Amino acid sequence: MYNYMMEIKVKTKKWGNSIGILIPKEAAKKENIKPDQEITVLISAKPITRGKDIWGTMKFSKSTEELMREVDKELDFGF
Repeated sequence: MYNYMMEIKVKTKKWGNSIGILIPKEAAKKENIKPDQEITVLISAKPITRGKDIWGTMKFSKSTEELMREVDKELDFGF
């Protein structure tokens, strides 16, 4: 779904009847974001400190180590 995700902290600003955010120049340059380009923004008013804050609580039938081995095998990085 995402090629890359960048986390930045920004302050909201009143913009007419809405609330807007500004993307810092450095972040826009790094992500090659241009004016009028559609982007995806993940919004969180509280800090995201744990994986389950993003994906929720999930139960797996295999250990993390087993899952990672399967991913490595599937992607075959040649290591």
